[in-house]
Amino acid sequence: MQTPLPSDMGLRQAKPATGHGLLYACRTARAWWYSAWLRTLARFSRTTLGSFWMGLSNLLSVAVLGVVYSTVLKVPDPLNYIIFLGFGITIWGLISMSSLAGSTLFTLRRDQLVNNALPSIFYCLEEWAFQLQTFVQAFVVILVAFAFVDPGLLRNAVQYIWLPMLNLSLFSFWIIVLMAVLGARFKDFAQLMPILLQLLFLVSPILYKREGLGRLSILADFNPFYQALAPVRNALIDGQLNFGRELLSLGINGLGVLLAVWALKRLRYRLPLWV
Repeated sequence: MQTPLPSDMGLRQAKPATGHGLLYACRTARAWWYSAWLRTLARFSRTTLGSFWMGLSNLLSVAVLGVVYSTVLKVPDPLNYIIFLGFGITIWGLISMSSLAGSTLFTLRRDQLVNNALPSIFYCLEEWAFQLQTFVQAFVVILVAFAFVDPGLLRNAVQYIWLPMLNLSLFSFWIIVLMAVLGARFKDFAQLMPILLQLLFLVSPILYKREGLGRLSILADFNPFYQALAPVRNALIDGQLNFGRELLSLGINGLGVLLAVWALKRLRYRLPLWV
């Protein structure tokens, strides 16, 4: 039996990962995560603060909006309101940007979809990683800043945030895939998404408490974007964690991820034609 040469062994080890499902996502995790990180580095190249600008700009926006809205709404406790508003806007940023980026994802990657051998799930994973990295940098800055006002936020973050944050992350992935497929199939969908997101933002208890909706609070109950946002904010601010409900959400989001991966695999030959 002939012993394989070292060069042959190297070629075998360098064989690219193939597939379209979760196993492929795991095998290529370093590739799509690093590719997303390079996008962040390129975005802030030659700046002094680098990616810290994402957290700083978010913090400044929250501070200005908090002062303005607390004055207009005559909030009795402005500091707590700014914390409430800040976490809501930061988490909403992940959900809204995932939706917007997803709606144009395959259209912008048209040449790569048509000419490259990479499966469509790779681009979804890369976009998901980029949105998560952006969110984490903004979230950490605002959490540290608010902890100076309320140190209990750090304790709540350590004790209660993990399961709601996992659900939020999984939700953002299958939302990206869903929006990407709809955006590829229907060309007007990308134009419609900003309008829908603006309407959803206004009817979601982000700028105001849920009780402010009155009889229209049912809108929050059937708003999937708010249902992904609220548990994270409640866990941070109030230390509230409905473990049973979060496990149910984990099952739903897990099913959403599986369906998203299945849809990408089933549509892998149609997507290049749609875009």
